[in-house]
Amino acid sequence: MTHVSKNLRRPLAVLATAALTLALAACGGAPAPATGAATGAVDAEDRADQVREAARGEGTADAAIVPEAFATPMTPEDNIDSVASWTAPDGQILLLATAKSTHRLVVYDGDTGEFVRHVGERGAGEGQFDRPNGIAIVDDLAFVGERDNRRVQVLRLPGMETVAMFGADALELPYGLWVHKVDAGYELYVTDAYMAGEDAEGEDILPPLEELTRRVHRFAFTPEGEGFAARHLGAFGDTSPEGALRVVESIWGDPANDRLMIAEEDETYANELKVYDLEGRYSGRTIGADFLKAQSEGIMLKHCADGSGWWITTEQGKGRTVFHLFDRVSLEHAGAVTGPTVANTDGIWLDEAASTAFPDGVLYAVHDDQGAVAFDWRAIASALALPACAR
Repeated sequence: MTHVSKNLRRPLAVLATAALTLALAACGGAPAPATGAATGAVDAEDRADQVREAARGEGTADAAIVPEAFATPMTPEDNIDSVASWTAPDGQILLLATAKSTHRLVVYDGDTGEFVRHVGERGAGEGQFDRPNGIAIVDDLAFVGERDNRRVQVLRLPGMETVAMFGADALELPYGLWVHKVDAGYELYVTDAYMAGEDAEGEDILPPLEELTRRVHRFAFTPEGEGFAARHLGAFGDTSPEGALRVVESIWGDPANDRLMIAEEDETYANELKVYDLEGRYSGRTIGADFLKAQSEGIMLKHCADGSGWWITTEQGKGRTVFHLFDRVSLEHAGAVTGPTVANTDGIWLDEAASTAFPDGVLYAVHDDQGAVAFDWRAIASALALPACAR
């Protein structure tokens, strides 16, 4: 998320120092990050010491370093925010990313990171976008939240044809979304980071607690005739100091345990996840504040056949991203990992399906607003000595 005003951001002096240290180390002969090709374990090992030194004082010190399987081409003009993947019937994996500044989707090969194509342009019509932000894929449908069109647009893969657009009558400043299957259709949860205007310096003004009752919107999305119908089911947000959602973007759910995880992005208040239930009630519990040293961005859930698993979220350090895992059931902290390159991550996406490149699944993560990297789940599980997780 980038709309948050200066008075809602943590000072970045320490983070900038870490990033500068890393840049100076790179000038001294460190290999540059791979773009559009595999990043090998040897490169990861070579850069590990430099990453530790650059990130000293920033983020979680004891995060295990795992190699990035690949990095996509870096395109700063796009301002990449979120990613989601889809597997075609022929086995090809497509990784879709929202490009906020160029108002389009960027499509990569999910096995190699190579660029495939662009989708869309700026506008308000079908197949057009205005600052696309959140994205989620279920079945062959890609749900894209557009902040400045104040809507969700749904495209059918692989042709990327628009099949629905909805939400403009309810949403003010949509950012993240989570979609899950319900009966014959789908249910969506969309975060809405509306503000109460700007002050004299042009800074966003947070609404008072009693006006934070519409931070998350729910929609039903069901087949109807040859198309789909969307229905607004209402909105929610706690107004207590502990449960209020001050600045929101990332959200994900766990129907089996009746849980929603919603990231609090007001760093002047806390870096944490608020635990809600699927009906929108605050559970009275938060997690992450003791571990997250920077803004929480991106939330995913790893499922295991026995009902166990792990929540995954990011610690969005400007010079280094740390991925934190929490036990699915107990919500206890299960460890943290980082990569030799990845930094400043917004969205993440966990593809749990087995593929030739990633037999146990893959974690995709946005890298520095310019592209994405991939982590083989086996490398994460090995680094943290996680129990076996059958799908």
